[in-house]
Parts: sequence; C-alpha cells; structure tokens
Amino acid sequence: MGRNAGRVRVRRIRVHRAGGTVLRRRQYDESDVRIRPGKGSRPRTKNRPDHADAEEAMVVSVDRGRWGCVLGGDPARLVVAMRARELGRTPIVVGDKVDVVGDLSGRPDTLARIVRVTDRATVLRRTADDTDPYERVVVANAQQLLIVVALADPPPRTGFVERALVAAYVGGLDPILCLTKSDLATPDEFAATFADLDIPVVVAGRDDPIEPVTEMLAGRVTALIGHSGVGKSTMVNRLVPEADRATGVVSGVGKGRHTSTQSVALALPGGGWVVDTPGIRSFGLAHISPEDVVDAFIDLAEAAEDCPRGCTHLGPPADPECALDKLTGESAGRVEAVRRLLVALMSNEPWT
Repeated sequence: MGRNAGRVRVRRIRVHRAGGTVLRRRQYDESDVRIRPGKGSRPRTKNRPDHADAEEAMVVSVDRGRWGCVLGGDPARLVVAMRARELGRTPIVVGDKVDVVGDLSGRPDTLARIVRVTDRATVLRRTADDTDPYERVVVANAQQLLIVVALADPPPRTGFVERALVAAYVGGLDPILCLTKSDLATPDEFAATFADLDIPVVVAGRDDPIEPVTEMLAGRVTALIGHSGVGKSTMVNRLVPEADRATGVVSGVGKGRHTSTQSVALALPGGGWVVDTPGIRSFGLAHISPEDVVDAFIDLAEAAEDCPRGCTHLGPPADPECALDKLTGESAGRVEAVRRLLVALMSNEPWT
C-alpha cells in the first residue's frame, strides 16, 4: 500500500473573523467525491411509450415549430403543440391528422405534444419550379381544391389552372374552378376551356351570391389556391364572417408572424373547413410524370395500358401509336383536355 493510504485528505480554508483571518482545516468525506458514469452504465431502452391516452386532432396552423391543433375536429378545442422527439423531422402540415398528449386544456402558455401523424388520404404538393426536386406539401387530407381565378385584373391564366388541376388529380383532390371579378368580364369563354374535364365551375364575384360556394364546401375540407389579387381573401371573409378574427386566433401560436404568409384552416359556419393558402407565386410540378396524370382518369388509364413503352400520351407526331387515340365519345374529348394538361406539365412555363 502507498504511504498515503488510509489518510484523510484535508485542505486549509480561510475563515474571516472580527479579529482577523485564521486558517482552519477542512475534512473531506464521501459526499465530496464526484464520479462520472461511464458511457455504458446508463440504462437505455428502445421501447417507446404507446401513448394509449393520446387524443386525435387536426392541424389547423403551423408557425415555426409550433402547431395549432383542434381536438376531435372541434374548433372550440384548440391547443398548441410541439413535435415529440421520437418523430424526429417528420413533416407536419395543415390538414394532418395527429395524436396529441400532454396538457390539452388549451389555456394560455400551455403546450401539448404531437406523438403520431396518421397516414395522409390526399396530398396537395408542389415544387418551387420544374427543375426543383424538393416537394413541398401545401395541404394534407383536403378533399377538394378550390382554384380561384379572377376573370380580369389580373387576367386569367390557363397555365396556372392546368397545373393546379394536375396537382389536384395526382394528389387525389376533387378540383373546383371558382371565378371572381365577374363584374369585369363574363365567365363563359374561360370556363369553356375546361368543359371536357367535367370540372364544377362556380362564379363568386363580389356581387354574386356566396351560397353556391357554401353548398359545395359544406361538410368537407377544401383547400383554396390562387394568385395574389384574385379576390381569394375577400371570398374567405364572405365564407367565414369572422375570418379576420378567427385567422388571428387559430394561427396565433405565440410567434407573431403575419397570418397571410401561412396556410390556415378556418371552420365554416355550416360545418367543414376551408384552408386558406398564401398567394401562389410559382407552381412547379417536377415530382409529377405524364403517367401520374393519365392514371387519375379511369377510362384513360385502362386504355394507356396498351401504349408502347416510353409513350408520353401526347399523340401524333410525338406518339403516333398512343392508345388514347382509339377512344371515342366523351373519353375522346377528355383525351384532348388531358393532353393540354400534359403540355402544360412539360412546358416549364407555369404561368402561360
């Protein structure tokens, strides 16, 4: 044994008294000993809690790491939640159906946790442009896509509508064409461009009744897209009479970001939700192929099975053996309309 074995280590400490400073010996014991555990000494487990008590919710707003969620689809039961660590970087967007735990009271300064994200039934995606491989999910689980287009000021753009239709068909959403500013131009000519696709068309100018739109959206989750300035916000305020106040409440998750830059789901008075999205600047479709578009139509998808390999379904002269040319009747008219969508998809000119 060493010569210091068994000895108690001491240290002199200074003690201040009225008559001066004296030195006193301090004795150490086991409470002064600090031992850093080894890396392998900390018990770990891969078993994660199943969160059986989690409650279902729908995401209605997103703002920098905080999600506004309504429990059980009830607009009155709004909570603010963070993403649980076990989800990692799992993307969560407006419309997602999630399971939440924690403080579900909804009181100010409380925070719940999102522990699960349910598989999405539909997805509205876009890319920044046609060369960008990164997909951006705009809305999840929407049943309809309301494409808002002004008949004038700004002038309507068929290219934007065609690209929005492609995204809707591929994502599983039912498209609706909504025309505004009908006091400046008549809707017939522009609406006729898409007649072969059997798309519902509704006119919702400032002076037009809003009831036709309300009936189409009742009881369903509908995403709205459109250029800035087409009257989308005006229409939302008509659909949701207290939209200005509701938007501030729903998206107010403590960060103070201006709500017009974020998607937000608003509860319709008669039931259902309308998801107001920011004004679209670009609508890239780099993630979509011609086959994706054709597959959205049952009659066309069945006929396309007889197309030669590599067929782009554009018809002669590009594809002289395209099987879609053999279709007749209503299907033939739909082929021509779908081919216009394919041209828009391949043109790399999203705003023509």
